Amino acid sequence: MPAPHRSPTPDENPLAWRRHIPTLVVAAARIKQVSDAWDTTTPAFHNHGGRFADMRHGASEAEVKRNAQAWEHVEVFLDHGPEVLVGVRHTAKGADYVEGSISEDLRRLRGIDTTLERAGQIRTEWDQVMALMDASLPGSRELYASRAQKIRNAEGWRYAKELAYQGPALVRVANYLAGRADSEPSSRAERAQVALKRSGPDSGNHAVSTAATPTPPTASPAVARRSR
Repeated sequence: MPAPHRSPTPDENPLAWRRHIPTLVVAAARIKQVSDAWDTTTPAFHNHGGRFADMRHGASEAEVKRNAQAWEHVEVFLDHGPEVLVGVRHTAKGADYVEGSISEDLRRLRGIDTTLERAGQIRTEWDQVMALMDASLPGSRELYASRAQKIRNAEGWRYAKELAYQGPALVRVANYLAGRADSEPSSRAERAQVALKRSGPDSGNHAVSTAATPTPPTASPAVARRSR
């Protein structure tokens, strides 16, 4: 069995998490599109009493399609989200949680750990079911995989809905903090230059030159008298 993937910690590579941001941007946008589209079309499946008109036809087929599309993007968050989340929390400062342009989005991320954990459990269970099928029912995987996949996708829909809210917040915070990380090296260089200017161009050599210049000896009174 291959070793489980371990995301590098911020101390090992402080900026490595930023490479996942573009992938999450796309996934966050698409999972929100799926969620918004469902919220828009759902009333069409209801009768006047507020119940689904016929779950055996259009509504059920629409749900299966919705679940499959959403799960695809949930898996992207499972693959890339945890490392970005660690990087965000390592980079964000205490003041960011209290005020500023990302404080609200940071608050939205409070439950994302649970969302990713439980969605990850669904994926793990799916992998285990597929492995069991391969071991006990060789050659018949395709007969059962489709139904198992629908069950997995349906169970994952609730977490897809949560990521439709939390995902965009994560990418906004990540983009903001990535920009801050880019500006910090130049800020440090500017502060160093200011410090050098304040110290003066010759301040480093002044004390040395003063200490290195010998003081001429003073002639003793006796030598002065003999010279006369």
